[in-house]
Amino acid sequence: MTASADIPTTMRQIVATAPGGPDVLEITTGPVPVPRANEVLIRVAAAGVNRPDILQREGRYPPPADASPLIGLEVAGHVAAVGIEVPQWHVGDRVTALTNGGGYAEYCVAPASQCLPWPTGFDALRAAALPETYFTVWANLFVHGRLARGESVLVHGGTSGIGVTAIQLAREFGARVYATAGSDAKCAACVALGADAAINYRSEDFAERIATLMGGSGVNIVLDIVGAPYFDRNLRCLATDGRLVQVATMHGARVAEFDLTRVMQRRLVITGSTMRPRSTVEKGALAQALREQVWPVLGAGRCGPVVHAAFPLEQAAAAHRLMESSTHVGKIMLEVGG
Repeated sequence: MTASADIPTTMRQIVATAPGGPDVLEITTGPVPVPRANEVLIRVAAAGVNRPDILQREGRYPPPADASPLIGLEVAGHVAAVGIEVPQWHVGDRVTALTNGGGYAEYCVAPASQCLPWPTGFDALRAAALPETYFTVWANLFVHGRLARGESVLVHGGTSGIGVTAIQLAREFGARVYATAGSDAKCAACVALGADAAINYRSEDFAERIATLMGGSGVNIVLDIVGAPYFDRNLRCLATDGRLVQVATMHGARVAEFDLTRVMQRRLVITGSTMRPRSTVEKGALAQALREQVWPVLGAGRCGPVVHAAFPLEQAAAAHRLMESSTHVGKIMLEVGG
């Protein structure tokens, strides 16, 4: 292992003392992790707050057995140490990483293949806002959903971290984009990000509005984070050969029944995925695709994260409360170090 000479033995970290609400998050002191052969140790400058973090805090999204038990799936900072099987990164490099856990801390390990350089012009805060949503959207919208230039997509939760990323990338790669959001102000934010139209789901039936917008033909893809309550209407929104891509089930995962005839008659595909169960090889392949196809777009300023708020590490509980309120537009972040 090659390491910086100034790595301490202990660090500040956020620990969930028990499954529960935001108040179970406390700042403590723990040991600095040691990278394995294929990992890097990152001196964390900033970390992202994401919906899976809420689930892990509640005890409903356990980390893999070989991963850090600490919450946190994305960080940005400087490489402090590299494992013996890591030729591509060096001490001092600026990286952003999709972690397997442990991001709410001053130091975090991540597989080297899941690290990416900061895009041109990005600071640590904006770089840390990228991995979780960009890996997820690329895998689901472009790989599983097979979004092609000229197609149309409906993005639910258009002002969430996933939604902001999906709207921008779908527009950048030549799709027509429609979005749902929970207020007129949030709908306006979706349009400002590049959506062709946005639907306030509190005042309109999104399926009826999509039918009007698309002249009855439907969209090619629906990207959904809501789950069971939207399932039937999502199918109604799809055109022939349409794809429903499920990336979360915030309001329920079980659908009592639905008409399979609709799926067969219109040749619909129902798919989706989560990121945590994927192997390091799979995540590394996504990182490489992002570096080749998306990082130049970020560096050119044509897409990028929207940072709604940033909290000091010790205020992680306040960041979680904001996330649960769903009043934010874009990303909620933690500022960790320099």
